[in-house]
Amino acid sequence: MADGSTEVFRPMLSRLSTVVLLLLAMPSVTVASVACGGNVACLVAGGNYRIELPKEGNVKGMYVYFHGYKSSAELQMQQRSLVDMTLSHHLAFVAVDGIDGSWSFPHSARPGRNERTFVADVLDDLRQRYGFTPDRTVIGGFSIGASMAWYTACQQGDKAVAMITFSGVFWDPLPKAEDCVANVPPIIHFHGTADQTFPLAGRALGASFHQGNAFDSMAILRSRAKCDVKNAKTITLDGIKCDDVPGCIRGDSIMCIHNGGHEARADMLDAGLTAIGFPR
Repeated sequence: MADGSTEVFRPMLSRLSTVVLLLLAMPSVTVASVACGGNVACLVAGGNYRIELPKEGNVKGMYVYFHGYKSSAELQMQQRSLVDMTLSHHLAFVAVDGIDGSWSFPHSARPGRNERTFVADVLDDLRQRYGFTPDRTVIGGFSIGASMAWYTACQQGDKAVAMITFSGVFWDPLPKAEDCVANVPPIIHFHGTADQTFPLAGRALGASFHQGNAFDSMAILRSRAKCDVKNAKTITLDGIKCDDVPGCIRGDSIMCIHNGGHEARADMLDAGLTAIGFPR
């Protein structure tokens, strides 16, 4: 019996090996044609991302999330409160992977890959694989990942319909308004008065690096988007009083200052996604 099984299997293995070699040799096979999702990372030039889609279908878009310091795309997918909240809003959750737990945006403490090009490749790959166009793309992040989202909004904000971030903004020296694209997406930013990791006023990290001031950072994007700061109003999101500035080129700029610390909570994300037009 063993001999018979071996004889049957050998030609099958041979044929499979031949097919694999032919596929590897074919120039038309692209990264985007390789299945990914769930526990399988999606590979792009320079890195990868992970994605989870709502199980019930009716996918209205995606929330592209940049993780905090010392985290990763894989670890971020295990933070189920944010993932599950996103899915409940009929959005895919996309966790983009940094380099060794960090990001190399302008003036960051972790120089490395060209993040602008990398993020552009990620968004393009998501469009090719899943059909997510800019009008269905929300960007966001936490802490240093929020900073990554802010630089993405500044550099290529036309690739997103909105941004929702937590506890992180630009780093010093801050960009000038004219350094950013004019079509900055609508923004909702949550930041705590008790945040000591990325304080509202920013802080120095050693002699060479400095987190930026949250209010000054917001003022830069509001200026570039030509927001009507004189007619700001107060709204409430998740029980938090927020400064809502209307009249921006593409939509309101909202800053929510709570009395908590360095955090990104699912209930805040719930309120933010609903406010930008993606209700549960």
